[in-house]
Amino acid sequence: MSRTVTFEVDRGVAVVTLDRPDVRNAIDLATARQIAAALDEVDAREDVLAAVLTGSGPVFSAGMDLKAFSATGERPLVEGRGAFGICERATEKPLIAAVEGKALGGGMEIALACDLIVASEESWFGLPEVKRGLVAAAGGVLRLPRVVPPAVALEMVLTGEPVDAARAHALGLVNRVVAPGTARERAVEMARVIAGNAPMAVRAAKHLVTSAQDWSAAEMFDRQREDVDRVRSSADAAEGARAFVEKRPPVWTNT
Repeated sequence: MSRTVTFEVDRGVAVVTLDRPDVRNAIDLATARQIAAALDEVDAREDVLAAVLTGSGPVFSAGMDLKAFSATGERPLVEGRGAFGICERATEKPLIAAVEGKALGGGMEIALACDLIVASEESWFGLPEVKRGLVAAAGGVLRLPRVVPPAVALEMVLTGEPVDAARAHALGLVNRVVAPGTARERAVEMARVIAGNAPMAVRAAKHLVTSAQDWSAAEMFDRQREDVDRVRSSADAAEGARAFVEKRPPVWTNT
């Protein structure tokens, strides 16, 4: 099987690259499995503290490889991770999408499955599925209303019309808009900032931010207590306080 996803690690940051530029990084089943394997590696490796997902060439991802589907009938679904090997479950560690060019349909759903998005000024985001008689069922109709105002999400889903990077940033869909050709570099810089923080605290913070969206006001402080207490009693919490007092960089042990 040819490699269509590359995996690199440098100074605590993994970069996962969709490497099918000849088909606009469209995802077939083999590629979805490679994405899932790369995400497994991100979570398993102790030397990886944060990750970036990007695409090679001028397009982030065109979503499902329709030519491959028509030829084989296989859909790019991976057990445990869902569509494209990511949409139902990404990583426990922070994952940043670095988007150049278009992220439409499944490509946008892949970006939405990540925690943060760094986008080129020339990028576009959209869910055009209704234009093809379909629904954005790989997380698009579910996640977009949690990120942007519901009325805006409904407009994007019902019209199928895309928004540019500036509009996506104004809506809160995109975290940072950067110069064309620099999305990967800027995303790696952000990932390095995250990787410099206490690993246990970062994972707990991500878990709480994503989980608490479904908690009621009456239960949320009780439900966060187990995670917060575990972090507060960790060796890294003590090290963080010592490093602050001693005016030096902390040395994390993830314990």
